Amino acid sequence: VFENERKESTNMSYVIGLRAVEHLLSLNNIKIRKLYVEYHPVNKRILSLINEVRKRNIDISEANRGRLTQICGVSNHQGIVAVIKRKSFIDESSLRTFIETRLSKKSASPIFILILDGIQDPHNLGACLRTANACGVDVVITSKRDSVSLNPTVSKVSSGGSESLLFSSVKNIEKVLEWLSDYGVVLIGTSDSVEDNLFDSDLCRPLAFVMGSEDKGLRKSTKNRCDEIVSLPMSGTVSSLNVSVATGICLYEALRQRTSTKRKS
Repeated sequence: VFENERKESTNMSYVIGLRAVEHLLSLNNIKIRKLYVEYHPVNKRILSLINEVRKRNIDISEANRGRLTQICGVSNHQGIVAVIKRKSFIDESSLRTFIETRLSKKSASPIFILILDGIQDPHNLGACLRTANACGVDVVITSKRDSVSLNPTVSKVSSGGSESLLFSSVKNIEKVLEWLSDYGVVLIGTSDSVEDNLFDSDLCRPLAFVMGSEDKGLRKSTKNRCDEIVSLPMSGTVSSLNVSVATGICLYEALRQRTSTKRKS
């Protein structure tokens, strides 16, 4: 039964961990299809969450820890697994339609995109998605090649941020970068070997940050598609930052510039 449920639909997603599931309950646009909890929960927060789930007439099943691991595919579930229908995952065709529509809204703030090319660690992806959600990123785009997919660990690390964030995994990042550039979206990559400073860049334009893999950074073909390559200024002895930290700095600098501009206007 559990394996059948795991294979039921590619649109189904498993959200694990107490904080992430609590966050789900606060979202109006995400419906929990089913909740699995470990036998005889004693954690007061889990008991409170179960009571709230029952009020909403959501199906609840108890299972032992091994069964929960079998259901969601990972062991760090903290004794709680929520099954949701993933509405925020869009294919490449829908991605293009969304961006065209978003760019046509002249009254809206400039489009804000995060592109992650080759992120392999689910903890890094989850951290990037959590920050992207907090900073108001419109959509996150990842490559299917050499990249971790959305999974329960990613969801747990993102603390529920991934479920309400538009997300698209594409076959060819370079192709997407090409048509984004044609649409007038400024593509900004990062490198520790350039003099141009992130803080000197105008981030109030329609833009997409392009971040590379943990070990190699941006691929040459991806870097060549970027309009600008900027560095993150450092004063200490380290020469580079974790990709999720670097992503967070970039996103928050864009948010700072955009909110400062709104206040001045």
